[in-house]
Amino acid sequence: MKLTEKQKRFADYFVESGNASESAVRAGYSAKTAREMGHENLSKPIIREYIDALIAKKDEARIAKQDEVLEFLTDVMRGKVTEKIPLGLGMGEQALVKNELEGKDRIKAAELLGKRYGTWVDKQEVKGQVVVFKGEDDLPD
Repeated sequence: MKLTEKQKRFADYFVESGNASESAVRAGYSAKTAREMGHENLSKPIIREYIDALIAKKDEARIAKQDEVLEFLTDVMRGKVTEKIPLGLGMGEQALVKNELEGKDRIKAAELLGKRYGTWVDKQEVKGQVVVFKGEDDLPD
């Protein structure tokens, strides 16, 4: 089954606003039945799948993936990332100039990458004996 144009509009507006009634009205449903139609549309699996796909697509563009984060940290560590800082030119004037990141920022990036790859693992060795008492009869005298 294919979505109707009205159902697509409803889903698009719902992703935008999160309000089923408002989305139904904007999609062209009657204001009197908007609440019921919004609820009904959200309960239809094909419309729900379409909405979930739209949300997933938006999240993919908005949220950084693991590889993207690792690539950025690597670029920071290698000094390929610069930041813009204001530089006073005198007479109250300023200009933004590119500046290399400080060593502490590069070290932090290296540390985060090291943690990701398990380069530095805090391990503690604990030795000892554990005695388990099951009841009053097992207590020492």
